[in-house]
Amino acid sequence: MRIARFSMGDQVAFGVVEEGGQVIARIGGHPFHGVDFTGERFPVAEVRLIAPMLPSKIVAIGKNYADHAREMGGEPPAEPVVFLKPNTTVIGPSEAIAYPGKLSERVDYEGELAVVIGRLCRDVPAERAGEVVFGYTCANDVTARDLQARDGQWTRAKGFDTFCPLGPWIETELDPADLAITTTLNGEVRQSARTSLLLHDIPALIAYVSAVMTLLPGDVILTGTPAGVGPMSVGDEVGVSIEGIGTLTNRVISRD
Repeated sequence: MRIARFSMGDQVAFGVVEEGGQVIARIGGHPFHGVDFTGERFPVAEVRLIAPMLPSKIVAIGKNYADHAREMGGEPPAEPVVFLKPNTTVIGPSEAIAYPGKLSERVDYEGELAVVIGRLCRDVPAERAGEVVFGYTCANDVTARDLQARDGQWTRAKGFDTFCPLGPWIETELDPADLAITTTLNGEVRQSARTSLLLHDIPALIAYVSAVMTLLPGDVILTGTPAGVGPMSVGDEVGVSIEGIGTLTNRVISRD
């Protein structure tokens, strides 16, 4: 099932995307409480898809593909590298990534598979990780690469407003173990990999993160990006496509 969040005028609602992405069937309330159809159906082209979830926190994993770890100048880490992005980084499909040109001279795309947590949890054993997952979506862990190198830690580089596009919807019925993930820049493929290449798979990541912090319903775990990261410029369009989910597309504008 594909769960989307959308707006029409001043109304915001959740819905189920049907008919190959052409129609959205509105549901009442929040999908965490069950899917209760209202009977209203709208063409997707007539609504505005927005970020499918507003997490309390985004827990991101760095260097979780071996080839990306090496392109960043090191060997793959033995344990997951964990960092946080504020929820103010979240935008939805077709919203603009704001390039902070007064502060950064290089802003990179990083296409990733995102896990949406569906229930409050802590200390989740890897073998039970599937019980706390609501679904999966596409993400772009936008990074000010020069600030990341300059600061040594990653909060500023990863934390600008608009630096976490999510969408276009959440797929709730998906095996994430071996999915194709592709990032394009202005239509050219820049990243291409499969989630089977993750150094630490999704159950391991959920166990690792939940041993540290309580995860709340709606929280998002970014599972890491493959090799091929690179810079974006104002006017560029970046797309993150994941097999079984869809494509998240955003343009880059000047923040200034």
